[in-house]
Amino acid sequence: MDELRVAAIASLAPLEDLDADPFAVDTRSQQAMCARWAEGRGYVVTRHLLVYGLRADHCGLWHDVDAGRVDLFVAANRRVLDRALHSVEEFAAECGRRGVRLETAGLDEPRYTSAMKAEVHRRLSMPTAGYDGT
Repeated sequence: MDELRVAAIASLAPLEDLDADPFAVDTRSQQAMCARWAEGRGYVVTRHLLVYGLRADHCGLWHDVDAGRVDLFVAANRRVLDRALHSVEEFAAECGRRGVRLETAGLDEPRYTSAMKAEVHRRLSMPTAGYDGT
């Protein structure tokens, strides 16, 4: 049997939220949590989505599903979904209609130290011309 193909959803948050909610700002950690969750189940992440307030019917969510490259969506937790999507309930209903699962990883969020926050800040505040965050 083929492995399930996963689209990992991360939410965008402004850098100003770093002190109050570092995980919401740290999209790399959100994606890593989704990857760990998928790997632990023998699934493979085939798509990374980075969104904020997207409508449930937005074609960017469904392009890879329609093309047969995604079988389920996963987000780190409900808080990420609430920020990423305009309506989680509408998106869940659309997933059900299309026969696509929607999951949350539900793993423990990292405990951010000052150094970790500084690294996220540095990565996100660098000029964007060709910088990939590594």
